[in-house]
Amino acid sequence: MKNAIHPKYHEVTVVCACGETFKTGTTKNTDVIKVEICNKCHPYFTGKQKLVNQGGRVDKFKQRYGM
Repeated sequence: MKNAIHPKYHEVTVVCACGETFKTGTTKNTDVIKVEICNKCHPYFTGKQKLVNQGGRVDKFKQRYGM
């Protein structure tokens, strides 16, 4: 590898809007990264996600292919 062409990789703290914090590595020139959503408050990971059948697409598929 060539010297002095790669960005500096260092550890930063990620802060979520819900208050959760964790450490990760990055090449950005900052010490704190703020995010709006993380795995502690995302509906998919918390089990609060709702699946919506848009316009009966699943029913149409089942009727079309006899399922």
